Amino acid sequence: MFVTFNLNSTNMNKKILTPGFTYVVTVIVLAAVARLIPHWPNFTPVAAIALFGGTYIGKKYLAFVVPLAALFLSDVILGFYGMMPAVYISFILIVCIGFVLRRNVNPGTVVAASLSGSVLFYLITNFAAWLASPLYPQNVQGLLQSYIAGLAFFNNGSYGISFFLNEVIGSLFYNGLLFGSYYLARLRFPALVR
Repeated sequence: MFVTFNLNSTNMNKKILTPGFTYVVTVIVLAAVARLIPHWPNFTPVAAIALFGGTYIGKKYLAFVVPLAALFLSDVILGFYGMMPAVYISFILIVCIGFVLRRNVNPGTVVAASLSGSVLFYLITNFAAWLASPLYPQNVQGLLQSYIAGLAFFNNGSYGISFFLNEVIGSLFYNGLLFGSYYLARLRFPALVR
């Protein structure tokens, strides 16, 4: 079920601050705070926040605003970085994957959407790294080198498995946590569905 909002109503605050909206925003903010605790590189809830927001926030513009605002606020604390445009474009597209997921939310589709988001993030951010880095020739061979390097980056064990696999495992873990907790909360508190 979607969390919907009616911004044209005279009871705007009542319509926006529904139990479902409050729960979804709280979960997104808590996930964004989880970025601030020590973790392996790319083992974060970022892609899960975008997918979850795209799936359960009914108004499309708010589905972008809420997760991206939570991410931006955590970036304010963590610090800004050169790859931000590529990272944010990735998450905007992952919100769009959430829109598709709305039609059929079940464990299989959540896993497929999570994996799709991880691959999309990997392709976009490594493409941006290839464009910005003097380490790779600006040709197809250089792009392939960038993608291969991205698969093996941080593979010495102290930083997790690898840059890419940390993202995959982190997304699966956090999507399981976000979608699973919301499913269980809706069973326990039917007002969240409305």
